[in-house]
Amino acid sequence: MKITTTIPQLPLIIVFLLLLVPLITLFSLSYQAAESSVSKTRPDNDLIIRPGYATYESYLTRQLQKTLNPKLRQIWATRDWDRKVEVFSLFFLSLQKAHLLFNHSKALCVGARVGQEVAALKRVGVSDSVGIDLVPYPPLVVHGDFHSQPFDDGRFDFEFSNVFDHALFPEKFVGEIERTLKPGGVCVLHVLISKRADKYSANDLFSVKPLIKLFKQSEVVHVKNIDGFGLDTEVVFRKKLKL
Repeated sequence: MKITTTIPQLPLIIVFLLLLVPLITLFSLSYQAAESSVSKTRPDNDLIIRPGYATYESYLTRQLQKTLNPKLRQIWATRDWDRKVEVFSLFFLSLQKAHLLFNHSKALCVGARVGQEVAALKRVGVSDSVGIDLVPYPPLVVHGDFHSQPFDDGRFDFEFSNVFDHALFPEKFVGEIERTLKPGGVCVLHVLISKRADKYSANDLFSVKPLIKLFKQSEVVHVKNIDGFGLDTEVVFRKKLKL
């Protein structure tokens, strides 16, 4: 006697699901592997140092391509000058009202290019102000590398910067700010965390958490959203009186 076995036909939807489960598992494992790889290149998953600099000199050369660009320098010193000085003046006035900046403060602008921020500080009465940049712009900006500031310890009451993204070594950038700040001194940073910064940036920041960790000698005063010439977040620190 010939016995025949009838194999029940599974609905197509069940067959589809049975095939889909292994695929989902495979994609999940691939995603986890990719996330693990990214984590190794992103400290705290929120700060990426961009690759491509074989030496520190190659990094400086890259930064100078922007800083020495004659068209950009012409724009900074002419077309952009009045607008930016006006906006920065209003910003510094708001810090004065918040008792974070005073007329008697010794102030430093880190990465000041042609010194619009310095001019704004002087306009609102903070006369003892100076900027540093790789290319000096006398009398407002002196030559200086923000990874190694040319100033003594505890020189300034106030420091401002909107070029954190250009720091190849963020820990040195922050370390120099804290070294040259007086105890009780204030540092204000304007940063971009919502997207990648420009092509000359040396790092990409995705939250304020890495900044808070880097400022080992300071406490956070406030964090708030801003619209600051392409930057979206303001973080204010105050150096501790006792370390």
